[in-house]
Amino acid sequence: MSKQALHIVKIGGNIIDAPEALASFLANFASIEGAKLLVHGGGKIATSMAANLGIQSQMIDGRRVTDADSLRIVTMVYAGWINKSIVASLQAFQCNAIGLAGPDGGFVVSKKRNPEPIDYGFVGDIEQVNATGLAGLITTGFSPVFAPITADTSGQLLNTNADTLAQALAIALSAQFDVTLTYCFEKQGVLLDPNDDNSVISQINQANFTQLKADGVVSAGMIPKLENALKAIAQGVQTVRLCHADFVSQPDKGTLIQA
Repeated sequence: MSKQALHIVKIGGNIIDAPEALASFLANFASIEGAKLLVHGGGKIATSMAANLGIQSQMIDGRRVTDADSLRIVTMVYAGWINKSIVASLQAFQCNAIGLAGPDGGFVVSKKRNPEPIDYGFVGDIEQVNATGLAGLITTGFSPVFAPITADTSGQLLNTNADTLAQALAIALSAQFDVTLTYCFEKQGVLLDPNDDNSVISQINQANFTQLKADGVVSAGMIPKLENALKAIAQGVQTVRLCHADFVSQPDKGTLIQA
């Protein structure tokens, strides 16, 4: 018997920080037929709120260092304001969204990252996903909206990378669903020429990824994105797609990563 299709979509701060772009994206996401799940990042709101409270945000190589004060801020902003704003908007679009973070229902359990060689503070690496419980929510008709906050087995909240959270959920749920994981970002897809938005590479697999990397076509931040995508494919996800947020409901747009 064939599995039910499930669309898992991840959006980042470039969408969350732009109200019009976010509203347009959510309308498109709500229009996706069938089962769907959304993972969102945090954007600049947490940094702004921390500054207003006199808490300095520290970044190392583009990643947030989460001390105790910062953890309170990101939890309030990511799992509170941003998450519930998205859920409310989706409900207005007749999408039966339910806002979640990792600790809810024990859906995602993580552990605090090793402080060596760099101490990122209260940052979590995912260890376990309760796919059975989550699948029950989805098959009941809910569309989960996940904030990137998780917790360990002792109840310590942890800030968690949203890209990694989306990948972990996709891999875990691929046992019950035919999963398509879509990463929305600011480009039309993976580009053959970074200066030409129309030079989208339509498909990437392990073989041509190795060649594209050797040729320097994909480099810098695109390499870990594609490595994560290929890992997801290797562990059961049917398709991973990288596309502009405007195209989230158009399956023929962007770059497809397949086995």
